[in-house]
Amino acid sequence: MSILKDKVAYVTGSGSGIGKAIALRYAKEGAKVVISDVNDEHGQAVVAEITNNGGDAIYVRADTAVPEDVENLVNKTVAQYGRLDIACNNAGIGGEANLGADMSIEGWKKIIDINLHGVFYGCKYATAQMLKNGGGAIVNVGSIHSITAVPQSVGYAASKHAVLGLTRNFGVEYAAQNIRVNAVGPGYIDTPLLDQLDAEKKQALVGKHPIGRLGKAEEVANLVLFLSADTSTFINGSYYTIDGGYTAI
Repeated sequence: MSILKDKVAYVTGSGSGIGKAIALRYAKEGAKVVISDVNDEHGQAVVAEITNNGGDAIYVRADTAVPEDVENLVNKTVAQYGRLDIACNNAGIGGEANLGADMSIEGWKKIIDINLHGVFYGCKYATAQMLKNGGGAIVNVGSIHSITAVPQSVGYAASKHAVLGLTRNFGVEYAAQNIRVNAVGPGYIDTPLLDQLDAEKKQALVGKHPIGRLGKAEEVANLVLFLSADTSTFINGSYYTIDGGYTAI
């Protein structure tokens, strides 16, 4: 059964990695999907993959650090498909690696702009549209570092912690209007983002997960799907880790 049949969704940062896996899962379950990224080639490739498999998708370029881009993403989604039922605010970056006192102001502003402001813009404009629909579901992609420190990445930790507060507030404020807002916290996922690490560093990351391996993007997509669909209608303002036990220790 296609649990997202007739639903319309967008996914930011869906040209690769976790975002791509989420978009493909949405499409497989019957949703019309708007792919959004800053890499046009990757974004168009995901659209082609969906449409070649019988799905319905378009690409809209959006830099989530730019509010006008996110507003345009929502507007073009509605112009193409007539509504917006599901918003997945996934786009994010790792940012500058440095001790807190040594982090550059530019590095701090960049990661906050994308990882926090971008999620806020997504929630803001998606919620405004969903109020016209009579409801919807928003899933924000946080991190295990939404609840734990990450040495030499104060900007990343701060931005992902803030995503939880934002998620809970939107969830509470719009629950009575049938808009659910939840967040997921992936552990380290085996995506192209980690390919830049050497074998020793990658193995060190594996060792932090009691399950003994890195996560798969498809596993995160399964959780996001659950929170996006009518399978989770009493879940709102919540945060779910998917980390192979990383935060259980």
